[in-house]
Amino acid sequence: MANLKDIRNRISSVKSIQQVTRAMKMVAAAKIRKAQERMEQARPYANRLKDEILTLLPEVDRNLLELLDVREVKRTAYIVITSDRGLAGSFNTNIIKCAEEEILEIGKENVDIFCIGRRGYEHFKHHKYNIIEEHTDFWVDLDFNHSVKIGNGIISHFTAKNVDKIRVVFNQFKNIMVQEIVSERLLPLTLDKDVEIEVTDRLYEPSKDIIVKSLIPLHLNIQIWRYLLESYASEQAARMVAMESATENAGDLIRDLTRKFNNARQAVITKEILEIVGGAEALKHQRG
Repeated sequence: MANLKDIRNRISSVKSIQQVTRAMKMVAAAKIRKAQERMEQARPYANRLKDEILTLLPEVDRNLLELLDVREVKRTAYIVITSDRGLAGSFNTNIIKCAEEEILEIGKENVDIFCIGRRGYEHFKHHKYNIIEEHTDFWVDLDFNHSVKIGNGIISHFTAKNVDKIRVVFNQFKNIMVQEIVSERLLPLTLDKDVEIEVTDRLYEPSKDIIVKSLIPLHLNIQIWRYLLESYASEQAARMVAMESATENAGDLIRDLTRKFNNARQAVITKEILEIVGGAEALKHQRG
């Protein structure tokens, strides 16, 4: 039978953990409201900007801009977006697994990695991948300047012809319970064969070339901004769900331990009563 003191200490320990997980759930729930609002504001603008650029691409010369340069793919860069912290269920594990599977198909010797978030950086550094840049410890103060800084490094790496293609792997927010892992091409900008663009009779002022040259750098920064917002909202949702589950599991464990404590205490009391009765019977026989 377990020692009553040990069970009591374990109950106290689990209650302390439950208080922490409940507090973390409340913090994540508070953060997700603002994160979701920012993400939903950025989505329509980012998608509309991308659609407009893709509409113009077939009508402009791709030699106009280095970012439009389509080359034979010999080397690929991956942008892997994770979080700095854990305790978010399988949020980071699934992203790293997806990115690693794709990278291993290409060959890790043919891939450069931009790590956004400490969890991904620690994993790929430990496994000796070729990391070009790492960006950590900025999520609390996340703003558009971070996307510009990250984007500048990525764009220069592509225009310097260090890589021929850039892909990004991130968590896309669907709802509180669902975050979808997305892997998509960022550069070069090309029109997918299965995508149909509606041709409209428009008059562009200034020219299409000037519009494309001015919009594409902005588009890349906006896309990276959207990736960051999607990932941050997904992280908070995953953490909230994980902490809610942990809080419920702690409650179940406390109930089991309390039942075990009561059974053990009852056994001790019963034993003491039997000892008292036995002692009384022994004294009775001695006097008789």
